[in-house]
Amino acid sequence: MEATDIKKTPWYKKVRNLNPISKMNNPAWFLVPYWSLFFLLIVIPVVAAILLSFTYFNAIQSPQYVGITNYVELISIDTVFMQYVLSNTLKFALIIGPVGYFLSFLLAWMLAQIPKLPRTIFAIILYSPSLTMGVAMASMWRIIFSDDASGYINSTLMSLGWILEPIQFLQPPNRLMTIMIVVSLWSSMGVGVLAMLAGVLNIDQTLYEAAYVDGIKNRTQEILYITIPSMKPQLLFGAVMAVTSTFQAGGIGVQLSGSNPPPQYGGQLIVNHIEDFGFIRYMMGYAAAVSVVLLVLVYFISKVTFKLLADKD
Repeated sequence: MEATDIKKTPWYKKVRNLNPISKMNNPAWFLVPYWSLFFLLIVIPVVAAILLSFTYFNAIQSPQYVGITNYVELISIDTVFMQYVLSNTLKFALIIGPVGYFLSFLLAWMLAQIPKLPRTIFAIILYSPSLTMGVAMASMWRIIFSDDASGYINSTLMSLGWILEPIQFLQPPNRLMTIMIVVSLWSSMGVGVLAMLAGVLNIDQTLYEAAYVDGIKNRTQEILYITIPSMKPQLLFGAVMAVTSTFQAGGIGVQLSGSNPPPQYGGQLIVNHIEDFGFIRYMMGYAAAVSVVLLVLVYFISKVTFKLLADKD
Protein backbone atom coordinates (compact mmCIF):
# COMPACT_ATOMS: atom_id res chain seq x y z
CA MET A 1 0.00 0.00 0.00
CA GLU A 2 1.38 3.37 -0.97
CA ALA A 3 1.82 6.29 1.41
CA THR A 4 -0.97 8.26 -0.23
CA ASP A 5 -3.36 5.36 0.27
CA ILE A 6 -2.41 5.05 3.96
CA LYS A 7 -3.22 8.74 4.56
CA LYS A 8 -6.71 8.15 3.19
CA THR A 9 -7.55 5.33 5.60
CA PRO A 10 -9.93 6.10 8.53
CA TRP A 11 -7.52 4.88 11.21
CA TYR A 12 -4.76 7.19 9.95
CA LYS A 13 -7.09 10.21 10.11
CA LYS A 14 -8.18 9.19 13.62
CA VAL A 15 -4.59 8.90 14.85
CA ARG A 16 -3.69 12.22 13.23
CA ASN A 17 -6.59 13.97 14.97
CA LEU A 18 -5.28 12.68 18.31
CA ASN A 19 -1.87 14.22 17.64
CA PRO A 20 -1.58 17.49 19.69
CA ILE A 21 0.96 18.92 17.23
CA SER A 22 -1.54 18.78 14.39
CA LYS A 23 -4.11 20.67 16.47
CA MET A 24 -1.67 23.53 17.00
CA ASN A 25 -1.60 24.33 13.30
CA ASN A 26 -4.73 26.45 13.70
CA PRO A 27 -3.99 30.15 12.97
CA ALA A 28 -5.89 31.11 16.12
CA TRP A 29 -2.90 30.01 18.19
CA PHE A 30 -1.02 33.06 16.93
CA LEU A 31 -3.47 35.23 18.87
CA VAL A 32 -2.83 33.48 22.18
CA PRO A 33 0.21 35.63 23.18
CA TYR A 34 -1.67 38.84 22.37
CA TRP A 35 -4.82 37.88 24.25
CA SER A 36 -2.80 36.56 27.17
CA LEU A 37 -0.89 39.84 27.54
CA PHE A 38 -4.04 41.88 26.93
CA PHE A 39 -5.89 40.00 29.67
CA LEU A 40 -2.91 40.16 32.05
CA LEU A 41 -1.94 43.82 31.51
CA ILE A 42 -5.28 45.46 30.64
CA VAL A 43 -8.32 43.46 31.75
CA ILE A 44 -7.09 42.37 35.19
CA PRO A 45 -5.84 45.87 36.24
CA VAL A 46 -9.04 47.55 35.05
CA VAL A 47 -11.26 45.06 36.86
CA ALA A 48 -9.10 45.34 39.99
CA ALA A 49 -9.35 49.15 39.90
CA ILE A 50 -13.14 49.00 39.53
CA LEU A 51 -13.48 46.57 42.44
CA LEU A 52 -11.04 48.58 44.56
CA SER A 53 -13.00 51.78 43.93
CA PHE A 54 -15.83 50.40 46.07
CA THR A 55 -13.56 49.88 49.07
CA TYR A 56 -11.57 51.77 51.65
CA PHE A 57 -7.96 50.64 51.26
CA ASN A 58 -4.94 52.25 52.90
CA ALA A 59 -2.35 49.84 51.45
CA ILE A 60 -1.75 48.34 54.93
CA GLN A 61 -5.03 46.82 56.07
CA SER A 62 -7.24 44.66 53.91
CA PRO A 63 -9.78 46.51 51.74
CA GLN A 64 -13.14 47.25 53.36
CA TYR A 65 -16.26 47.47 51.22
CA VAL A 66 -17.87 50.94 51.39
CA GLY A 67 -20.16 50.83 48.36
CA ILE A 68 -20.38 54.01 46.30
CA THR A 69 -19.06 56.21 49.12
CA ASN A 70 -15.89 57.09 47.20
CA TYR A 71 -17.88 58.28 44.19
CA VAL A 72 -20.29 60.29 46.37
CA GLU A 73 -17.36 61.99 48.11
CA LEU A 74 -15.70 62.67 44.76
CA ILE A 75 -18.76 64.51 43.46
CA SER A 76 -20.09 66.18 46.60
CA ILE A 77 -17.20 66.63 49.05
CA ASP A 78 -13.99 66.83 47.00
CA THR A 79 -14.22 70.50 46.01
CA VAL A 80 -10.64 70.45 44.73
CA PHE A 81 -11.58 67.85 42.12
CA MET A 82 -14.76 69.59 40.98
CA GLN A 83 -13.40 73.15 41.10
CA TYR A 84 -9.82 72.75 39.90
CA VAL A 85 -8.83 69.26 38.76
CA LEU A 86 -11.69 68.50 36.39
CA SER A 87 -11.69 71.96 34.80
CA ASN A 88 -7.90 71.97 34.46
CA THR A 89 -7.93 68.55 32.83
CA LEU A 90 -10.65 69.45 30.34
CA LYS A 91 -8.99 72.76 29.51
CA PHE A 92 -5.62 71.09 29.06
CA ALA A 93 -7.04 68.27 26.92
CA LEU A 94 -9.26 70.48 24.76
CA ILE A 95 -6.28 72.71 23.89
CA ILE A 96 -3.51 70.12 23.57
CA GLY A 97 -5.65 67.58 21.73
CA PRO A 98 -7.05 69.64 18.81
CA VAL A 99 -4.07 72.01 18.52
CA GLY A 100 -1.51 69.20 18.70
CA TYR A 101 -3.58 67.16 16.25
CA PHE A 102 -3.74 70.02 13.76
CA LEU A 103 -0.03 70.79 14.10
CA SER A 104 0.84 67.11 13.60
CA PHE A 105 -1.11 67.01 10.35
CA LEU A 106 0.29 70.35 9.18
CA LEU A 107 3.90 69.34 9.89
CA ALA A 108 3.38 65.93 8.28
CA TRP A 109 1.96 67.52 5.14
CA MET A 110 4.83 70.02 4.98
CA LEU A 111 7.42 67.25 5.41
CA ALA A 112 5.82 65.30 2.58
CA GLN A 113 6.48 68.20 0.19
CA ILE A 114 10.29 68.14 0.57
CA PRO A 115 12.87 65.61 -0.70
CA LYS A 116 13.54 62.38 1.17
CA LEU A 117 16.85 63.22 2.89
CA PRO A 118 15.83 66.53 4.52
CA ARG A 119 12.41 64.99 5.28
CA THR A 120 14.09 62.20 7.23
CA ILE A 121 16.28 64.65 9.15
CA PHE A 122 13.37 66.89 10.09
CA ALA A 123 11.22 63.87 11.03
CA ILE A 124 13.93 62.70 13.45
CA ILE A 125 14.18 66.18 14.92
CA LEU A 126 10.41 66.38 15.42
CA TYR A 127 10.25 62.88 16.88
CA SER A 128 13.17 63.32 19.30
CA PRO A 129 11.19 65.23 22.01
CA SER A 130 8.81 62.30 22.43
CA LEU A 131 11.79 60.01 23.07
CA THR A 132 12.96 62.18 25.96
CA MET A 133 11.61 61.24 29.36
CA GLY A 134 9.07 63.61 30.86
CA VAL A 135 11.26 64.30 33.88
CA ALA A 136 14.18 65.35 31.67
CA MET A 137 11.92 67.58 29.57
CA ALA A 138 10.37 69.21 32.61
CA SER A 139 13.80 69.74 34.15
CA MET A 140 15.03 71.48 31.02
CA TRP A 141 11.94 73.68 30.77
CA ARG A 142 12.07 74.35 34.50
CA ILE A 143 15.54 75.84 34.07
CA ILE A 144 14.30 77.94 31.16
CA PHE A 145 11.29 79.28 33.11
CA SER A 146 12.95 79.36 36.53
CA ASP A 147 11.43 81.97 38.85
CA ASP A 148 14.78 83.36 39.98
CA ALA A 149 17.47 85.30 38.15
CA SER A 150 19.26 82.10 37.11
CA GLY A 151 16.47 81.13 34.74
CA TYR A 152 17.32 81.57 31.09
CA ILE A 153 14.36 83.81 30.27
CA ASN A 154 14.66 85.93 33.41
CA SER A 155 18.41 86.19 33.02
CA THR A 156 18.11 87.29 29.38
CA LEU A 157 15.38 89.83 30.06
CA MET A 158 17.25 91.30 33.05
CA SER A 159 20.52 91.51 31.10
CA LEU A 160 18.69 93.41 28.36
CA GLY A 161 17.22 95.77 30.93
CA TRP A 162 13.63 94.90 30.04
CA ILE A 163 12.74 93.82 33.60
CA LEU A 164 14.16 94.78 36.99
CA GLU A 165 13.21 91.65 38.96
CA PRO A 166 12.55 88.02 37.98
CA ILE A 167 9.13 87.09 36.68
CA GLN A 168 7.28 84.32 38.52
CA PHE A 169 6.52 81.89 35.70
CA LEU A 170 5.85 78.64 37.58
CA GLN A 171 3.90 79.83 40.64
CA PRO A 172 0.81 81.70 39.34
CA PRO A 173 -1.82 79.16 38.20
CA ASN A 174 -2.52 80.74 34.81
CA ARG A 175 1.15 81.00 33.87
CA LEU A 176 1.88 77.45 35.01
CA MET A 177 -0.97 76.06 32.88
CA THR A 178 0.22 78.07 29.87
CA ILE A 179 3.76 76.73 30.21
CA MET A 180 2.41 73.18 30.64
CA ILE A 181 0.51 73.58 27.36
CA VAL A 182 3.61 74.90 25.56
CA VAL A 183 5.79 72.04 26.83
CA SER A 184 3.14 69.43 26.01
CA LEU A 185 2.68 70.75 22.48
CA TRP A 186 6.44 70.69 21.97
CA SER A 187 6.68 67.08 23.14
CA SER A 188 3.56 65.73 21.42
CA MET A 189 4.74 66.01 17.83
CA GLY A 190 6.36 62.56 17.70
CA VAL A 191 4.04 59.63 17.07
CA GLY A 192 1.27 61.77 15.58
CA VAL A 193 3.57 63.37 13.00
CA LEU A 194 5.05 60.01 11.94
CA ALA A 195 1.63 58.37 11.63
CA MET A 196 0.23 61.19 9.54
CA LEU A 197 3.40 61.44 7.49
CA ALA A 198 3.03 57.77 6.61
CA GLY A 199 -0.55 58.42 5.59
CA VAL A 200 0.34 61.37 3.36
CA LEU A 201 3.22 59.52 1.66
CA ASN A 202 1.08 56.45 0.95
CA ILE A 203 -1.56 58.36 -1.01
CA ASP A 204 -1.67 57.39 -4.65
CA GLN A 205 -0.23 60.33 -6.60
CA THR A 206 -2.48 59.60 -9.56
CA LEU A 207 -5.40 60.80 -7.44
CA TYR A 208 -3.91 64.29 -7.40
CA GLU A 209 -3.40 64.25 -11.16
CA ALA A 210 -6.97 63.14 -11.75
CA ALA A 211 -8.26 65.74 -9.30
CA TYR A 212 -6.53 68.59 -11.12
CA VAL A 213 -7.98 67.33 -14.36
CA ASP A 214 -11.44 67.34 -12.74
CA GLY A 215 -11.14 70.95 -11.63
CA ILE A 216 -9.15 71.26 -8.40
CA LYS A 217 -7.25 74.54 -8.59
CA ASN A 218 -5.10 74.94 -5.45
CA ARG A 219 -3.42 73.16 -2.53
CA THR A 220 -6.26 73.91 -0.12
CA GLN A 221 -8.76 72.04 -2.27
CA GLU A 222 -6.17 69.28 -2.73
CA ILE A 223 -5.90 68.81 1.04
CA LEU A 224 -9.66 68.95 1.66
CA TYR A 225 -10.79 66.68 -1.16
CA ILE A 226 -7.86 64.28 -1.67
CA THR A 227 -5.37 64.23 1.21
CA ILE A 228 -7.73 64.12 4.20
CA PRO A 229 -10.24 61.59 2.78
CA SER A 230 -7.37 59.32 1.67
CA MET A 231 -5.73 59.06 5.10
CA LYS A 232 -8.69 58.40 7.38
CA PRO A 233 -6.99 55.52 9.29
CA GLN A 234 -3.96 57.65 10.15
CA LEU A 235 -6.16 60.57 11.16
CA LEU A 236 -8.19 58.29 13.42
CA PHE A 237 -5.05 56.82 14.98
CA GLY A 238 -3.62 60.27 15.61
CA ALA A 239 -6.86 61.47 17.17
CA VAL A 240 -7.14 58.51 19.55
CA MET A 241 -3.48 58.88 20.54
CA ALA A 242 -4.00 62.59 21.15
CA VAL A 243 -7.00 61.93 23.41
CA THR A 244 -5.33 59.23 25.49
CA SER A 245 -1.99 61.04 25.83
CA THR A 246 -3.50 64.36 26.91
CA PHE A 247 -5.73 62.81 29.56
CA GLN A 248 -2.83 60.72 30.88
CA ALA A 249 -0.55 63.74 31.22
CA GLY A 250 0.31 64.93 34.68
CA GLY A 251 4.02 64.61 35.32
CA ILE A 252 4.88 67.84 33.51
CA GLY A 253 2.97 70.08 35.90
CA VAL A 254 4.46 68.41 38.98
CA GLN A 255 8.01 68.57 37.63
CA LEU A 256 7.67 72.19 36.57
CA SER A 257 6.20 73.40 39.85
CA GLY A 258 8.20 71.02 42.03
CA SER A 259 5.22 69.90 44.12
CA ASN A 260 2.10 67.78 44.02
CA PRO A 261 -0.37 69.45 44.15
CA PRO A 262 1.05 72.50 42.32
CA PRO A 263 0.63 75.97 43.87
CA GLN A 264 -3.05 76.90 44.17
CA TYR A 265 -3.86 73.74 42.16
CA GLY A 266 -2.95 75.65 39.01
CA GLY A 267 -1.64 72.68 37.05
CA GLN A 268 -3.41 69.92 38.96
CA LEU A 269 -4.75 67.30 36.55
CA ILE A 270 -6.66 64.09 37.19
CA VAL A 271 -3.49 62.00 37.05
CA ASN A 272 -1.92 64.25 39.71
CA HIS A 273 -5.04 63.85 41.84
CA ILE A 274 -4.75 60.07 41.60
CA GLU A 275 -1.10 60.16 42.61
CA ASP A 276 -1.87 62.57 45.46
CA PHE A 277 -4.49 60.32 47.06
CA GLY A 278 -2.94 57.00 46.08
CA PHE A 279 0.78 57.42 46.73
CA ILE A 280 0.94 60.39 49.13
CA ARG A 281 -2.17 59.97 51.28
CA TYR A 282 -2.44 56.18 50.71
CA MET A 283 -6.17 56.34 50.06
CA MET A 284 -6.02 53.65 47.40
CA GLY A 285 -9.77 53.06 47.19
CA TYR A 286 -10.51 56.72 46.59
CA ALA A 287 -7.66 56.96 44.05
CA ALA A 288 -9.11 53.93 42.26
CA ALA A 289 -12.49 55.70 42.05
CA VAL A 290 -10.83 58.74 40.47
CA SER A 291 -9.01 56.48 38.00
CA VAL A 292 -12.31 54.84 37.02
CA VAL A 293 -13.79 58.29 36.34
CA LEU A 294 -10.75 59.06 34.18
CA LEU A 295 -11.19 55.76 32.33
CA VAL A 296 -14.85 56.51 31.60
CA LEU A 297 -14.00 60.04 30.46
CA VAL A 298 -11.29 58.82 28.08
CA TYR A 299 -13.54 56.05 26.75
CA PHE A 300 -16.42 58.45 26.08
CA ILE A 301 -14.28 61.03 24.27
CA SER A 302 -12.52 58.27 22.29
CA LYS A 303 -15.87 56.91 21.13
CA VAL A 304 -16.98 60.38 20.05
CA THR A 305 -13.70 60.86 18.19
CA PHE A 306 -14.09 57.47 16.52
CA LYS A 307 -17.61 58.28 15.34
CA LEU A 308 -16.46 61.61 13.90
CA LEU A 309 -13.41 60.29 12.03
CA ALA A 310 -14.14 56.62 11.31
CA ASP A 311 -14.85 55.61 7.75
CA LYS A 312 -18.60 55.29 7.34
CA ASP A 313 -18.43 53.10 4.25
